[in-house]
Amino acid sequence: MEKKGVLLPLILAFFAASIYWWILSNKEKDIAKDFEMAQVLVAKYDLPARTVIKADLVETVEIPRRYIQKDAYEVRSAADIKMVVNLVSAIRIPKGNQVTQSALLALSPEAGLSVKVPPGLRGAVLPVDSDLLRLIKPGDRVDILVTFEAVMADGKKERVTATILQNVLVLGVGTNLGQGLNAAMAAAKEKQAAAANAFSDKGSLSLALNPIESQYLSLSQKNGDVSVVVRGLGDIEVHFLEMASFKKLIK
Repeated sequence: MEKKGVLLPLILAFFAASIYWWILSNKEKDIAKDFEMAQVLVAKYDLPARTVIKADLVETVEIPRRYIQKDAYEVRSAADIKMVVNLVSAIRIPKGNQVTQSALLALSPEAGLSVKVPPGLRGAVLPVDSDLLRLIKPGDRVDILVTFEAVMADGKKERVTATILQNVLVLGVGTNLGQGLNAAMAAAKEKQAAAANAFSDKGSLSLALNPIESQYLSLSQKNGDVSVVVRGLGDIEVHFLEMASFKKLIK
């Protein structure tokens, strides 16, 4: 009985020491993990709201893991920087601040068309048939044609078609402004667009035009029927094209 009385406290003390050691060991592991160094993306410069993120606007820094924000972009390889390329800052990101997922948007109507417009150009929206939208992607090049009634040399009116703009950059198709979408987001956006187009036979193209081209497109929409033809990939040449008419076709 005396031995049992001695052993029991020893056994309990052993279990208590084991539990304490286990808790302490796990705590030390957590502390070590907190101070483990990791690389995250930070703003290389002050990034105003609605800035399209490019690789040269961000950089990686090494900081203890405990100071990484929950939705920060952790960088494990150089390719990880591509995760933020062509996304848009929803808010101002000061220089040196971590770039977080909540601070970025995909290129979309929420980001606005202006973030896609090249310097010196304007963003114009052109209504087109929904069937055509399925065949055009952001980044494609198109020509703009207008069909109208022209007064010919003999004073008679004749319906003709003229190519008024060539090699026009497509910024967006419907609500798709391109880039910044992973496969799941792209599929969801296409499904959403298809549902919206199911109740309409019209959609829209967002185009990059210079100020003079913008005026001619607006004038053409008021005075004729505007149509779009798609250029081959890589075709950027501009040629002189005479107006087309049925009289010339028959001759």
